[in-house]
Order: sequence, then structure tokens, then C-alpha cells
Amino acid sequence: MLKGALNHNSLVIAIKIVALLIWSSITNVYAATQVMEPLADDVQTSLHNQVLNPIRPHLVFSSKDKANAWLKDMSNRLSKWLKDDEYLKTGYLTAIQYEAARANLDPQLILSLITVESRFNNFAVSPVGATGLMQIMPFWQLQIGDPEQSLFNVQTNLRYGCTILRYYIQKENGNVDRGLARYNGSIGKSWYPELVWQAYHSYWQPYPVMTMKNGKLVTIDYTN
Repeated sequence: MLKGALNHNSLVIAIKIVALLIWSSITNVYAATQVMEPLADDVQTSLHNQVLNPIRPHLVFSSKDKANAWLKDMSNRLSKWLKDDEYLKTGYLTAIQYEAARANLDPQLILSLITVESRFNNFAVSPVGATGLMQIMPFWQLQIGDPEQSLFNVQTNLRYGCTILRYYIQKENGNVDRGLARYNGSIGKSWYPELVWQAYHSYWQPYPVMTMKNGKLVTIDYTN
């Protein structure tokens, strides 16, 4: 019986590995050219503190109306990749907006980066092991996190990705394009930031939305 159970478990693991390989073969992944670099002790400690103990995500807006307008607008756009799974879309978007706000990043930028990196496939794996929505390289767990954390966990992946991107942007003195290039491992080149901004303008650029409130048609600008 034990042998049969082991054979069954081995088969399950093999199936999962094959599935991940198939996903990685059909998914564009770009962050795999990141390389581990030495971090100053204070930087390593700061990043470590940022990726641990995540709070349950929630939308961060100045009003509930703006939060609802953003969520509805982004959910409609996300249907291009996640179809009609409203529960999954709400979970993804809430975590993305929360983690972006926590790292003082534009959530539309994070949505654009994920579009390029994984097309919202949380099980995307690159040939060298970059994992999940934001294609996190496993060496980051050794440097700033916990090897026991799962990078397939949506919030954990987003926490790492937003923390790393914020670190790179700060390292480049606030230059977002150079920070994006560092995230991709192509510092000094422009093709990766251009891909991200193309996704931004094609899919995620924010606009005021019109909605019904108290029987009246009103315009809500969730960007301020």
C-alpha cells in the first residue's frame, strides 16, 4: 500500500512538473535574466522586513466609490486574460492594488509588468526558475525572504515583486525606466521598459468612469 501511495505521489508530482513546463513554454517570461548581486546589510534587512508578515490585502483609495470604480473597470479589462472568473479577478486585483500602494508604486504599472511577464498566469515558470505573476527569481528568497515561502502564492509573489521593483527604482534615483530595466536584468537597454509601457497604454491606462449613483449618472476619477 505504501509503495502504491508513493507511486501515486510521484505521478502527481510528475504531472505538476509537466504542467508547469507547458505553461512556461507558452508564456512570455522576461525577468529570468536577473542576477544575484550583493546587498548592503541595511538594504538586505530593510527588504527582508518588507517581504515578511503580509497583511490581508484590501483596496487603498480615498473613498469607497473610487475603489469600487477602479475594481469594476480593471475587472472588465482583466477579462482578456482571466475570462469570467469574478472571484479570481477580484482577488488578483485587490492584492495587486494593495501591494503596489504599499510599495508606493502605480498599480497600473504593476498590471502592465504582469501583462508582459506572465499574462496573469500565476503558475508561469521560466526555464531558469523565475516564478509566478511577477516572475520572481528564487535567489531573492535566499537574500531577503524565507525559502519556505511559496512564490506561487499570489500575495507573496506580489510582495516580492513590488518590493524588488521599488528597490531598483530607488537605486536608479527614481528613474522608472531604468528600474524596469534592472528588474528585467537588461540595464542600459530600452526594449523591456518599452514593452511594459506598451502594455500600459494598450490595456491599463486609467480613465475616469461613469456609473450610476442614487439614480444619477456620475463620473468618478479614481486616479486622484
